[in-house]
Amino acid sequence: MAVESYARELMPMVALLGTGIVAVTLFKRLGLGSVLGYLAAGLLIGPFGLALFTDPGAILHIAELGVVMFLFLIGLEMQPSKLWCMRQQIFGLGVLQVMLCGALLSGLGHYVFGLSPVVSLIAAMGFTLSSTAIVFQVLEEEGTMSTPAGQRTVSILLLEDLSIVPLLALVAFLSPGHADPDSSRLMAVITGVGAIAAMVVAGRWLLNPLFRTLANARARELMTAAALFIVLGAALLMDLSGLSMAMGAFLAGVLLSGSSFRHQLETDIEPFRGILLGLFFVGVGMSLDLSRVAADWQLILSGVIAYTAAKSLGIYLVARVTRSDHREALHRTALLGQGGEFAFVLFAAASQSGLFDANVNATYTAIVILSMVLTPVTLLLLRRLETRPAPSLEGVEAPENLSSGMLIIGFGRFGQVVSQTLLARNVDVTIIDVDPDQIRDATRFGFKVYYGDGTRLDVLHACGAERSRAIAVCVDNADAASRIARLVRHEFPLCQLLVRAYDRRHALTLIRDDVDFLVRETFESALVFGDAALRAMGFAENDAADTVEEVRRLDATRFELETADGGLEAGRGHTFGNLPQTAPLVRPQHAGKTLNDEAAALVGDEPS
Repeated sequence: MAVESYARELMPMVALLGTGIVAVTLFKRLGLGSVLGYLAAGLLIGPFGLALFTDPGAILHIAELGVVMFLFLIGLEMQPSKLWCMRQQIFGLGVLQVMLCGALLSGLGHYVFGLSPVVSLIAAMGFTLSSTAIVFQVLEEEGTMSTPAGQRTVSILLLEDLSIVPLLALVAFLSPGHADPDSSRLMAVITGVGAIAAMVVAGRWLLNPLFRTLANARARELMTAAALFIVLGAALLMDLSGLSMAMGAFLAGVLLSGSSFRHQLETDIEPFRGILLGLFFVGVGMSLDLSRVAADWQLILSGVIAYTAAKSLGIYLVARVTRSDHREALHRTALLGQGGEFAFVLFAAASQSGLFDANVNATYTAIVILSMVLTPVTLLLLRRLETRPAPSLEGVEAPENLSSGMLIIGFGRFGQVVSQTLLARNVDVTIIDVDPDQIRDATRFGFKVYYGDGTRLDVLHACGAERSRAIAVCVDNADAASRIARLVRHEFPLCQLLVRAYDRRHALTLIRDDVDFLVRETFESALVFGDAALRAMGFAENDAADTVEEVRRLDATRFELETADGGLEAGRGHTFGNLPQTAPLVRPQHAGKTLNDEAAALVGDEPS
């Protein structure tokens, strides 16, 4: 009986995972995205479908941790240097769009749909926050993430994601139960400030030593456990102090954004974030009350049309005012015109605080979900309607139904040299590049180079990547190389993956992406140069060669230490420095130790 009872309890979870896998696979093949697949799976097995689950709140309660981890990962990306470079787009373009769309939608809710000012404001701000999951997926599939237009869209999304933190605080402030005596409010403020201060102190002086100690223990599971502890602990601290869990996770991410363990933290948290965020969307799909949609279909349909149109107007106006052309403005409008996943978080918080009643929460949740469903359809229609310039120029040919043993992505200086070793042995090579001028010049020198973006899966399929024995990523952009490496490793796991690394930090990232071979683009050439420099100084050829080999060995040891989660300072004892030391004055030998550990921490073969 106990076994049968356990099986009955396990069956819904098996059905949930199985339905999610099938739905997401189907929706991604249809080009509709994984988020909509999760929503459809939840709708199918939820209380308004097959009724395998009757309490979507139970799933949402656990799956909200996915949103918490999502905000932690966003915080990890908020390095001060990156923020400074994108400051005008994030805090200029992003703030302008959020404020204008929020104002338009607030007025719409109040004057057209008859909502109170507070309810209209929360509903408007929820719809203003676009779906990061949907938009990022579209940008990656289009290969436009690193373009200027793509960066502007990313900046807006980043600001919108950051906006959830003050919006959750605003919901707590506006809630009916927030009308406490002045002394209670003062105590709540003191508690919140104290919790934030405690996190800042811990992040500045405790977290890095903790991770360094764990890294020295060489136990991978300890690093994963510590990453989860930091995220959940920060969320719990903020929750107990009266603030939001999301704020705690985001602040923890920001405090660790400059840590040498940042990439390891992203790797450890990403699987948990992905599955929990997927469950969150499944729970949202379960929450879509089809009976209410059927009963209020006119209100919900008019809400989808009105809110999407008003937000689209705001996006287009901001794009044009900030000097984007018509085509970019239309594309950005189609990308960002929907409500997003953070609307569910905001609406749930408003419902729990008493600002939203059950009817408003269900209605606006349905409006946001339906707007997300329509986004892929809108983009599909836009692509068919917009007039594009002729994609192919004279001498430039796109790949189609190709097949070869080796695929080279990128035909700049690096890729050209790589091709010579392969062509010298009559290896069948397919070469692609994104620079039409480079392609035309290559034709003059006897090369056949196709026009294609290696970050796009459809281009890789057209090049026959699934039939290639090896793929060489030779592009000169670190971000693009990393995106291609992750895409190839995920889609073509049997291919040997060789990647050109920009510097030591990029090489560490590629190691975590499980590439088969990498080389830092200046390292080997710098060693050859150093060998020539030694011989120019009078050293014998054998001595110079031995010294170069010793430097190569020390660098390999240093890289192994850094790969083992020790960060860029882990190999500081395996480099040679030239700062003077006080005593004793010992002339450094090529097999000796560094003169100054502090100087050694700054030495590398190239920028890091």
